[in-house]
Amino acid sequence: MSKNGLKFIALSGTSGVTENLYVYEYGEDMIIVDCGVGFPDPEMYGVDLVIPDFTYIRQNAKKLRGIVITHGHEDHLGAVPFLLRDVKAPVYASRLTAGFLEDKLVDYKIKDCRVHVFDPDRDSLTLGVFKVTPFLVSHSVPDACGLAIDTPEGKLFHVPDYKFDWTPTSGKPFDVAKAATLASGGVLALASDALGSMSPGHTESEAFIEDRIESIIKNATGQVYFTTISSNISRMQQALNVAMRNGRKACFVGRSVDKKAEIARRLGYLTYPRDLVVNLKQARNYDKDHIMYIISGCYGQPGSALYRVALGEHQQLSLEEADTVIFSGDPAPPGSKAKVDFLVDRLFEMNVDVHYYDMQEDLHVSGHGSQEDIKFLFGLIKPKYFIPIGGTVRHMRGYRDLAVNMGAKPSSVLELPAGGVVEYKEGRASQLKPIPVRDVLVDGIDVGGVGNAVLRDRQILAEEGFVIVILHMDKTNGRLTENPELVSRGFVFEKKHKGFLENASKELKKRLDERKVSKAQIIRDESVNFLEKTFLAKTGRRPMIIPVIVEI
Repeated sequence: MSKNGLKFIALSGTSGVTENLYVYEYGEDMIIVDCGVGFPDPEMYGVDLVIPDFTYIRQNAKKLRGIVITHGHEDHLGAVPFLLRDVKAPVYASRLTAGFLEDKLVDYKIKDCRVHVFDPDRDSLTLGVFKVTPFLVSHSVPDACGLAIDTPEGKLFHVPDYKFDWTPTSGKPFDVAKAATLASGGVLALASDALGSMSPGHTESEAFIEDRIESIIKNATGQVYFTTISSNISRMQQALNVAMRNGRKACFVGRSVDKKAEIARRLGYLTYPRDLVVNLKQARNYDKDHIMYIISGCYGQPGSALYRVALGEHQQLSLEEADTVIFSGDPAPPGSKAKVDFLVDRLFEMNVDVHYYDMQEDLHVSGHGSQEDIKFLFGLIKPKYFIPIGGTVRHMRGYRDLAVNMGAKPSSVLELPAGGVVEYKEGRASQLKPIPVRDVLVDGIDVGGVGNAVLRDRQILAEEGFVIVILHMDKTNGRLTENPELVSRGFVFEKKHKGFLENASKELKKRLDERKVSKAQIIRDESVNFLEKTFLAKTGRRPMIIPVIVEI
C-alpha cells in the first residue's frame, strides 16, 4: 500500500452487526475506531465470545496513535482488553463509555492502560496526522458519539450506532448543530450505521417506552422482573421512574446490571432517590407487590440471573404465578434467539405473566436510525462517498439504495467485506484487495485456540455423544485379553442398550483377533473404524469414539 494515500480498513463490522473494528491509516500513523465483541453461533459449542482478528494491527503496532471508542455497548468496546494484551496504545472515550471500559479493564487485569476521557461538547484529539472531533449522537446508551476525522486527504465522518431522538430519557439529543458545522467545509466520506436501512420511517423516541412499561406494572399484582441489556441505561432509567411512581422499590440483580447501574449513577447518567433502590437482602422485607427486580439475562444467557430464576436455581429469588416478567431490550442478536425462546418457554410453563418484545412491539424502541433518519444524516453531512457499517449484506444494500435515491452515484457507495480496504487519494476513492481476516474465538481464557476441528469435535459430542473403548492388551504379544469395555455417554443409555453394546464389544474383539492385530496404534484405528460403521448402521448416529489401551 502506498504511504501517501488514506486507508479506511474495516477489519470487522461490515459483514454482521457486531465485532465493530475500523482502522484509519495514513503513512506512519494509524488510529482505531471501536473494538467490539461478537456472539457465538449456536454450533460454536463452548465458545464464550467472538473477537476480531488483530493480526494487521499487531503487524503495524508502531503506527498506532490511539484507540477511540464511540459508545458503551459490548459490540463496540468489549474486545479492547484483548487488543491491549497485544498492543499498547492510549484509549479515548466519553465519560460514561470510559467508566464502562475502565471497569472491564479491571476485570481482565489490564493494568498498564489509561482511558483518556474527552468531552464531546468541546474536545478534539490530535493523534498523529489525524484530528478527531467527537460530537454527541442519540442512542440507547448515553454519551454515544460520532466522529469527524480531519486527515491530509480530507475530512471523514464516522457515525456508528445512532438515531435522532429529540426527547431522550438519558443524556442529550444528537448534536445536529455541531455535526453540521463540522461538515460545512465539505466531507470526503461518511462511514455510518446501516442496521436500520430496511425499516421505514423514523425510529421512535426512547420516551415512547415508558408509558407501556407503566401500564404493565400498574396491573401487576406480584413481583415484577424487568430485564434489558446491562448497558441500556436509558431503559433502566425508565424502569426506575415507573417503579417510583407505582410505589415499588427497585433491586438490581446480576453482576453486569448491578455494576453498570452503579457506574452510571456515580457519573450522573442514572438518577433516582437513594432510598428507591434496595439490595437483595433488603428486598425480602417488602411485600411482593412493592418490589421490582431489574435483572440480567434478557438474551437467555445460561447462568444469568433471570435464567437461574426461571429454572429454579437462584438461591434468593423464585417466581410465582402472580409475578410478571418484562423483556425490554434489543431483539436477540445472532446466535442467541434459541436461548431467549427457551427461557421464555420456561416462564410460560410457570404460568407467570410474560411480556416479550417478539409478541409486543411496543416493548422496544431501536437505538438505530431507520430510513428517514439515515436520509436525514446523509443530507446533514453531504459526503462524496458513503460506507455502510454495522449491518449484514441486506442492510448494506438498503443503505446503498437510500443514498442512490437521494442522488448519489452507485459507484460512490462502497460496500466492504470483512477486511475490506478503501484508499483515498486526491479526492478519489478506490477499493483495494481485502486484508485476510478471520473470527477469533474466545473459550474461557483461551483466545484463538478454538479452531474448526475443535468446534467439529464439540458438535459431535453435543449432538452424537461419545463412546469410550477400553481395550485390555497383553503387552507380551499385543493381543486383547478380553472383550473391550464400552462406556457410552450421550449416545445410548447403557442399561437400556446393554445387549447392543455387549454385541458390539464381542464383534470388535472377533474382528481384531481375526486380523491378528498386535500394534497399539493399529488396534486404536481399527477399533474406531469398526465401531463408527457399526453404530452408524445400527442407530444412524456417529458418536465420537475414544479408544483407551490398558497394557497388562
